[in-house]
Amino acid sequence: MNRTSRPAMGAVLYFSGAILFGLYFTFAAVQGEYGLFRRAEIDAHARDLQADLDELQIEVARMENLTRRLSDNYLDLDLLDERARDVLGMVRADEIVITR
Repeated sequence: MNRTSRPAMGAVLYFSGAILFGLYFTFAAVQGEYGLFRRAEIDAHARDLQADLDELQIEVARMENLTRRLSDNYLDLDLLDERARDVLGMVRADEIVITR
């Protein structure tokens, strides 16, 4: 028996296919639509949106405070005077107006 030792062609094809599938799934896990890079982009976008939401919540709280100060239950006369003069474009005689 003069048989040379060489791997069976089926085993070579099987392991080559397994390696190719492994490489494909690794690439998809990193670069794919639901991969690690996409996840990092989504996290960064979520942080930006959270910062915007925080700014808007601060602005809403400020507006609610101003609205409460001009409500029927609580009336801030200084704020009312300031808003009325701003809307009407009027100034008092003792004020100095500085424009840009």
